[in-house]
Amino acid sequence: MDTITHTLFGLALYGTVDKKNMDKNSKRAYLLTAVGASQIPDIDVISQWWDTNGLYQMWHRGITHSLFLTPVWALLFFLICLLLFKNKDIKLFLLGWLAVFIHVTSDLFNAWGTGYLEPFSNIRLSFGTIPIVDFVIWIILGVAFLFSKRNKLKSPYYFKMAWAFIALHIVVQSTQGFLIYKQFDKNYDQVALSANFIPWSYTVITKKEDTISIFQDNLFQEKKEIYVLHSNEDADLNTLFTELPQAKTLYDWSPFVVVVDDNDRIGVYDPRFYRNGQSFLFEYIEKNNTK
Repeated sequence: MDTITHTLFGLALYGTVDKKNMDKNSKRAYLLTAVGASQIPDIDVISQWWDTNGLYQMWHRGITHSLFLTPVWALLFFLICLLLFKNKDIKLFLLGWLAVFIHVTSDLFNAWGTGYLEPFSNIRLSFGTIPIVDFVIWIILGVAFLFSKRNKLKSPYYFKMAWAFIALHIVVQSTQGFLIYKQFDKNYDQVALSANFIPWSYTVITKKEDTISIFQDNLFQEKKEIYVLHSNEDADLNTLFTELPQAKTLYDWSPFVVVVDDNDRIGVYDPRFYRNGQSFLFEYIEKNNTK
């Protein structure tokens, strides 16, 4: 999910806490833990500062998003609150753990995926059933916020209801995505799914031999083929990977890539992010650079 959504998740978790009998420091500790732990896995963006080998694509949403690291992040915020606010409430650890778990698990549902099982597995898990920016989730949390302002005593109830509706939304959206995925899976060598911003609407990316076809589909209308791409599977990528290590990273990171090898350039791109004739995840070198 995007940074705004993760922030909203943290605020919504804080909203579920009954704060009637809390002092100011306790409220600060809970707010810091809920919002901070909801953001901390994305600290991996700083790896760009020292990445000289083109590995950032693997590092981002990698080990910091591991399921096995979630209690470590929670303990970090528990210790921070102990240091800053002298608060020893074990519920802070549990809240931090829940916040981190929601972050790394919600990211599984985007096309980008995560290293959810690192360091025990390098597989990039991605369901692709929820868009990175999900306006349905924003609306649900916005409604809960408005109701909580009208009746502060029932604020935790409204946010708990919001979480229930978010869970229902994810289940419905992902179930439909799974059904669409299965319709394509039997006819193609590889299939990837990417949810659109419009609810219950999906982009389906398929590969059969050297042909990549991209469809728009949902359960309530006929699928529509929007792009057919050719991948030069016989291209020699050794020079590309040597001169541009991030191309090798992208090749390993993506479920499958389109290989471009023409008179001007050689490169690879991820077709899940193909829009208006290009993918923003495209690594290539000009042919004159290979001479």
